[in-house]
Amino acid sequence: KEWLSKGHGEYREIPSERDFFQEVKESKNVVCHFYRDTTFRCQIMDKHLTVLAKKHVETKFLKLNAEKSPFLCERLRIKVIPTLALVKDGKTQDYVVGFTDLGNTDDFTTETLEWRLGCAAIINYR
Repeated sequence: KEWLSKGHGEYREIPSERDFFQEVKESKNVVCHFYRDTTFRCQIMDKHLTVLAKKHVETKFLKLNAEKSPFLCERLRIKVIPTLALVKDGKTQDYVVGFTDLGNTDDFTTETLEWRLGCAAIINYR
């Protein structure tokens, strides 16, 4: 219940960089998708993250428009879209950059992404 009250269990967009800092402060595990509206692969990522957000309530799943967050992209060295920033205890621990770790294909499975997030221990994966 506490997780759900903090926005876990759903995949949602945050409006600004300032919101990013607030969101990562209040949750132990956060996956943040840095996306661009015009990038097709971001829509593919969205589809998988929507499924995983419902399944892994222990982790908060967010998305942030990279074009509206230049400071964060610079600070986190985000150059490739889509990039997932994996944030644990308020610190960015790992990144999933593009689809390289997901088989380098557009039709990777949700399970492949789940496995990759499990490798980073950002979700409880068995």
